[in-house]
Amino acid sequence: MGVRFLKMAVIYIVLGIGIGIYMGATLNFALTSVHAHTNLFGWATLALCGFTYLRFPKAAASRLAQWHFWLQGIGLPIMLISLSFIANGYDQEWLSTIKRIGESVAGSGILVFAVNVFLNVKETNAAVTKGTPAEERGITID
Repeated sequence: MGVRFLKMAVIYIVLGIGIGIYMGATLNFALTSVHAHTNLFGWATLALCGFTYLRFPKAAASRLAQWHFWLQGIGLPIMLISLSFIANGYDQEWLSTIKRIGESVAGSGILVFAVNVFLNVKETNAAVTKGTPAEERGITID
């Protein structure tokens, strides 16, 4: 599950950086909020969740992790796409409603993640990591 989150996070950093490059090239900064949410809620949050799931396999194996993945994976694009339209002046009431639905779904994913962390993340069930290949061969770097 952790790898899925990391791959989804990479999609969002590429998208977020692309939006930033577009804004800089056109000097049109209407999508600033979309850029920020893509990088923070997409890239940073999903990457941290991915690393959490990699470090704590019990949390990754839970049904809550699957719910988290799908809620985040469905809600975030809905939120970002509708926010893009709103940021470009297409602020219709129905569009704001769609954005709120996306936010609620993605936010629910984060709440599911929080429950998963409190139920399944303990020091005793952290993944045990071995030394690096160099350390295993007795090579140390000072």
